[in-house]
Amino acid sequence: MSVLTKQAPGAAATIAAGPPGRRKQGSPRRRNQRSGYLFLLPWFLGMLFTIVPFFASLYLAFTDYNLFTEPNFVGLANFQAMAEDPRLGQSLKVTFIYTFVSVPISLAVALLIALVLNRGLQGLAIYRSVYYLPSLLGGSVAIVMLWRYIFGNEGIINGFLGLFGIAGPAWVTDPNFSLSTLIVLNVWTFGSPMVIFLAGLRQVPTMYYEAASIDGASRWRQFRSITIPLISPIIFFNLIMQLIGSFQTFTQGYVMSGGTGGPADSTLFYNLYLYQKGFTEFEMGYASAMAWLLLMIIAIFTAINFIASKFWVFYDN
Repeated sequence: MSVLTKQAPGAAATIAAGPPGRRKQGSPRRRNQRSGYLFLLPWFLGMLFTIVPFFASLYLAFTDYNLFTEPNFVGLANFQAMAEDPRLGQSLKVTFIYTFVSVPISLAVALLIALVLNRGLQGLAIYRSVYYLPSLLGGSVAIVMLWRYIFGNEGIINGFLGLFGIAGPAWVTDPNFSLSTLIVLNVWTFGSPMVIFLAGLRQVPTMYYEAASIDGASRWRQFRSITIPLISPIIFFNLIMQLIGSFQTFTQGYVMSGGTGGPADSTLFYNLYLYQKGFTEFEMGYASAMAWLLLMIIAIFTAINFIASKFWVFYDN
């Protein structure tokens, strides 16, 4: 009885406080939630610098605004003017050609290099870094200037062709070749999709290839029936990202043409023309309308790709 009497207060205290596990239940979850919100705080703060300009540009798209006076509401006048602007049509043409030519070639080259690197080369990390480096530098001003020097009238390319008695064209200043030069530059920066392709290829189970080899399937059949279906989500992701990035091309055209989009508007990308209207001619309302048109174009092509993905993207559950 004495033992029970001495333990009764402690037992009562334990019963009153509840089981230790229950008393601390939820505390780690709340700490994790606070940590999560803390890590998300920079994103929430950054949204303030995105949402406000986003809706401000929507309002300015329906105004006549030159950065120095109060916006004057003009309704759909900017969109009507866009329909009659020949340079806007040229900028769309240049951007579409650049996108629909460079993106497929860039993805094909990236996949090819990834297949080669996936064969288990020694020093894979070094090769991967070397091939990825152009993606880090491809959009920089210095690389575009270097590219302009390489393809100049007396550049490295024409110097090499001169060794064989071939007079190379003016790659940069000739309207027939200037856009092609920028397409080659974009294809050269295949490093980012290549690394993603390589990561996807590493996830393909080797047992599929072993079973196909036993059945006598050729390498091409294995690539077409095993590799492509299993990395189709990776192809789809790279396609969307490259498509969006190509529609937003600006630096290459600006540096290569000196900001004019020349020669003969052959490198007048849509974003470059938007920049000219907004920050050179100070037609900020017109430029805002152009920005929303670009948003709709990107959204339409992205939606088309998502709809079409149902027929060729394979998700292994």
